[in-house]
Amino acid sequence: MKELYDAIRTIPDFPKKGVLFRDITPLIRDGHLFTKTIELFSENIPEETTKIVAIESRGFIFGGAVACKTNMGFVPIRKFGKLPCKTIKYTYSLEYGQDIIEIPADSFENGEKVVLIDDVLATGGTANAACSIIESAGAKISRILFLVELKDMKGREKLTKYNIYNILTL
Repeated sequence: MKELYDAIRTIPDFPKKGVLFRDITPLIRDGHLFTKTIELFSENIPEETTKIVAIESRGFIFGGAVACKTNMGFVPIRKFGKLPCKTIKYTYSLEYGQDIIEIPADSFENGEKVVLIDDVLATGGTANAACSIIESAGAKISRILFLVELKDMKGREKLTKYNIYNILTL
């Protein structure tokens, strides 16, 4: 695990002053580390899972690879206006305003078990919104997987009803 920790670089004051940005690009550009990450995610998929869902945009990097490795379908959660088909939308609050995410309306069978994947759990706001849209579309979340949990941000507190696994904690 140390090699995964070491591959995530911290960039201060990005995208704005006071933020410590966790840059995963060194990890994903290293074939060995990227493969190890996908294996760790894949080993933590509950047996009843039928689809992988991931949050735009960095969640797609991991979600697509895990879906391929586990031979499951992949459902993208996109920012508003990026999908050409009929969608389900979900509006959620940010620190200074609102955002909208959406998924294709025909993404799930009712009661289908899915795993949600994203790169970082920080405040939990986006992950909580993703869970809400998945459930409103009729699916059940069997687990949420994150590459990194930023423990001091307390995002897990917004997701207490879900089974969460993170590879790294910072």
